[in-house]
Parts: sequence; structure tokens; C-alpha cells
Amino acid sequence: MNEAVECFLADLAQQASPATVDAYRRDLASLQTYLVEQGVTEWQALDAALVRRFLGRERSRGLAPRSLARRRAALSRFAETLMRQGVLPLNPVKLVRTPRQPQHLPRPVDIDQLTRFLDAPHDESPLAIRDQAMLELFYSCGLRLAELAALNLDSLDMRRVRVVGKGNKPRQVPVGKRARQALDAWLKVRGTFAGDEESALFVGQRGRRLGHRAIQQRLAESAVARGLPEHLHPHRLRHSFASHLLESSQDLRAVQELLGHANLATTQVYTRLDWQHLASAYDAAHPRARRQRQTPGDDPTT
Repeated sequence: MNEAVECFLADLAQQASPATVDAYRRDLASLQTYLVEQGVTEWQALDAALVRRFLGRERSRGLAPRSLARRRAALSRFAETLMRQGVLPLNPVKLVRTPRQPQHLPRPVDIDQLTRFLDAPHDESPLAIRDQAMLELFYSCGLRLAELAALNLDSLDMRRVRVVGKGNKPRQVPVGKRARQALDAWLKVRGTFAGDEESALFVGQRGRRLGHRAIQQRLAESAVARGLPEHLHPHRLRHSFASHLLESSQDLRAVQELLGHANLATTQVYTRLDWQHLASAYDAAHPRARRQRQTPGDDPTT
């Protein structure tokens, strides 16, 4: 059973982020532990009843709905691999419903407050210049944490950045003027830390690629240092990017493309697009929704 899991994770590592691989490893380890407790020693015995009882136990242990959904996704992807190998006749996980997800999304930072925060002066040290470039790029492009951390020098163009999002899907995002200025300032001092052989765009003091935890910590510290009265993390900046852009453009499709969402419904939920906005857009655009003007003398009852 261990060998099948390790082969699956090795293949997964070719297309998924290290964080996803680590999460799936924990999910499958939890399943294996449960199966051993049930006396199951072969993957051929995996069926919907076992999966349902396993997820039920995880729920009773206090696992959050989002974590349960990811655990189910890991099991389903692994079961698909077992199907292709002929170990299972079907994917039993597909017979088990996904736990309902609470729609708890981070509030966008107020646009005026965020502007004051980004415009706040810093000490002009190389680290502060780097942090400013990261902040501006997060907000200018709506990048995920993993996307920004994975950027290389050759990911940048004069007016855009090339990123690889979820599912190994590439996309290009325009870079705003202020973000471009901050990046140019960082590139001038990047050599203070990084050698010529280092390809990562953002590096730490030792000259190596900056990790996810370090980026999160620097953002949180910048918020405290600059007097932002709220906790700041990369996903909050991504959500602010989407919300502020949608408020000004009202172009849901464009926001979807910039965020790298496969489905429009994901963008709609992500940006908290409310019913009133949808109704207004419908009334303004749909030819059968617009009321016809009445001419003088028309009787509306006939």
C-alpha cells in the first residue's frame, strides 16, 4: 500500500506544488492509518462505505469542512490512479458527497487604507525595497502566494508577468506602473543578496529563493510597521485586487482571466458579487429585460 502511495505522490510532484504534495501525503497517510485500524491491507478493498466512514470519523475529530473537502479530493485523485492501474474497478470516492463549504472569504482591505499603506515610506534598505516590490506585485496582479514565490527573473516582461497557477496552468497578467517601479528598484539591489546563478526573482539574505512562510511573515511585519490596523496576508491582497478591480470595471470575465480561475462561478463567489450587481447588469444588458418606452396615448392595460 505504501508503494502505491509513493508512486502516486512522485507523479503528482511533476505537476503540483510542493505544498499540495505535502497535503496529499498527509491525507493519504490518515486514510492508511484508518484502513489498518479496520484490518484492511489492500487497496482493492477500498469502497464507498469505507471512504464515507473515514470522512465521517475525520469530521467527528473536528476537521474543518475545507480540510475535509481537500482530503476527499486527495482520495479521489489517488483512486483515479488506482483505476487506471486496474487495482479498482471504479472510483468509490465519487459516490461520496463533498462536504458543504462555508463561504468564509477574507474581507478586502479598504481601498483608501490600502493606498496609504502602500505609499507609506520605508527605510530604503534592500530588504524593504524587496518587500515593497512583493506588496505591489501581489496587489497589482492578484497573485497567489505560491505563484509569487515561484517567479523567476525571466517571468518578467516590460508590462506583464508570466505565472503558472493551479493545475499547472500558465497565464499572463499585466503589471501596473507602481508595481513596475517597485520591481525596477528591487532589481537594482537584488545583486546585494543573489548571485548570477540564482534564477529566483525574490530572494532572502542568503541569496536563495524566498519561501512561502518568509513571504507571509514579511507582509505581516510590514502591516504592523506601517500602522495598518489589520492582519495582512497574500490572499487578502489577492482578494482586494479582485474586489477593487470588479468595483471599477464591473467586468467579471476579465477578473476571472486575471485571477486564473477555470470557472466563472469561482470568481463570482471569490469577489462576493452580490445579487444587486447581477440584477443591475441583467437589467442593463438583456434585451428582454429592458422596458419599452410608452408613446403618448398608449394604454398599458391593453
